[in-house]
Amino acid sequence: MERKLAILSDAARYDASCASSGTSKRNSKDGRGLGSTEGSGICHAYAPDGRCISLLKVLMTNFCIFDCAYCVNRVSSNVERARFSVDEVVKLTLEFYRRNYIEGLFLSSGIIQSPDKTMEDMVRIARKLREEEYFRGYIHLKTIPEASQELIEQAGLYADRVSINVEMPTDASVTQYAPEKKPDTIRRAMAGVRLRKEAAKETSHTGKRPPRFAPAGQSTQMIIGADGSNDATILGQSTRLYSSYGLKRVYYSAFSPIPDATAKLPLIKPPLMREHRLYQADWLMRFYGFDVGEITAGTGGNLDLTIDPKLAWALRNRHTFPVDPMRADRETLLRVPGFGAKTVGRIIAARRHRRLRWDDLARMGANMKNARPFVSLVDWTPGALLDAPDLAARFAPAPEQLSLF
Repeated sequence: MERKLAILSDAARYDASCASSGTSKRNSKDGRGLGSTEGSGICHAYAPDGRCISLLKVLMTNFCIFDCAYCVNRVSSNVERARFSVDEVVKLTLEFYRRNYIEGLFLSSGIIQSPDKTMEDMVRIARKLREEEYFRGYIHLKTIPEASQELIEQAGLYADRVSINVEMPTDASVTQYAPEKKPDTIRRAMAGVRLRKEAAKETSHTGKRPPRFAPAGQSTQMIIGADGSNDATILGQSTRLYSSYGLKRVYYSAFSPIPDATAKLPLIKPPLMREHRLYQADWLMRFYGFDVGEITAGTGGNLDLTIDPKLAWALRNRHTFPVDPMRADRETLLRVPGFGAKTVGRIIAARRHRRLRWDDLARMGANMKNARPFVSLVDWTPGALLDAPDLAARFAPAPEQLSLF
């Protein structure tokens, strides 16, 4: 079991489910203390209220009948294989939970025998946890779009969240790198989840509500850097996915070179900062009122890796600044670099009662280093700073001395 867990948890690291906590290593394997932050198969997700949730993140198996070029578990890959039975995954989840290692399960799998057979086993795991073991923790199932719609719907009855990977930014790339997977099939499965989730919200004529279905919604994952798609293409695809299928999240997974890879794939991985900038841009589109055209205009299709996309937009649109926090509406304030959504809410609430000064904004959580050239206050005006030709250079990271050895 230990060897299987090592193999299958390592294989699962390519499935993006959350942002890593980046915390220092602490564990509770000695039986004292709660909340392990390390250990084979343990990853971390964040709830909407900011809580960090530890999950057992594992593949049911890394055997696979598909030959996706970018996947380390593809059928032609020379890797050590392992497979958990349904009962073994259930036992692992319960034992980890009882030892306070985890608060939930993130389960994915390679495809064995057929998509339906694999999906059926994953549903059996979730059903057994819920109905036989009365497990009330979080469950995230990475579903298989090629499986029957009935099985995917069953998964949503037991899982808190289901996800269906679109794999690549464009249909052409999916066809090229994952020939067994069909973009239309993936979209049809995602549409089915959305329709089933909307139906679960409706009440019957007697007032009875149907069973809950994937209450935490659905998400997807997109591999970046394996094909030639630029950031504008990737963000455009994300915009369509959010609007068409009501997704909670699109996860961006930077391509990682794998052993025995096909010559079609790049030899080096993209900068990790590119993945980070895509997440920032995604956040701006979902919560700050930006659209993909604004974020990528004048960038040549790829986001600036040296500064965040909101600051880059402000530097390209200096004519819209400086902004007076006492008078600007919420939509305008959200576009000021250094102002987050919570800070903007505090500004709007506080300005009803008093004039706001530099120190007031700093106490509210504003990053005044970034906001400095873009705001005008009773005790501060940027003057000629906003038009300074070297303004962009002032935000660039400090030069770093590289080591020769």
